Amino acid sequence: MRAIDAKQISLFFLLLGVIIALAVATTWFALGGLPLGDFRGVVLTAAGILLFYLYAFAVYRLFLWFMPLREGELAEGSREEFAAQVNILFYLMLFNSLIRTHFLPVPLMRLVYQALGTRMGANTYSAGVILDPPLTELGANCIIGHDAVLFSHAIEGRHFALARIRVGDNVTIGATAVIMSGVSIGDGAIVSAGSVVLKDTQIGPGEIWGGVPAKRIK
Repeated sequence: MRAIDAKQISLFFLLLGVIIALAVATTWFALGGLPLGDFRGVVLTAAGILLFYLYAFAVYRLFLWFMPLREGELAEGSREEFAAQVNILFYLMLFNSLIRTHFLPVPLMRLVYQALGTRMGANTYSAGVILDPPLTELGANCIIGHDAVLFSHAIEGRHFALARIRVGDNVTIGATAVIMSGVSIGDGAIVSAGSVVLKDTQIGPGEIWGGVPAKRIK
């Protein structure tokens, strides 16, 4: 695993400072003068947390606009690696608390994933975890089962690569399944619960896959 260097950490904390400053200022100017009574502290804290994450989404997407994640092998010291490492910091420090908890209802998690950059078709929901939302595309009428994991990055020793996951329409991914980077799943396919779909696997339309590693069942 490659180390996250001081420049990447400095940029992240600069952006974090902007997020905190915007959330505090907006909370104070919008609600600070209101007669909130005995619940003043609770209301201001709740509003501050909500605004913090809303600004975090906005700043994160702005960061990706200036430094988009590039698919493929990431050369050490490259701009692409820099962007990917800062992206990791956003998730380690800010977004893991949202996407790896069962506190938020599944319909609300759909909005969170879309805010983080996942392309999701109509009536598609995830009760699992999407670790790289900007590099994940889901079609319409899909369901990702409880505690399934989709990740579009591959970190193997000093090897670091990104590859988009593409899922078609009407796909079912069973509970606790693992979908690795570069996987493509065709329309109407099913990945059985507990399966591990290896990197760059191509699952055809209507196929059923299962096992560790996953293989075509029928």
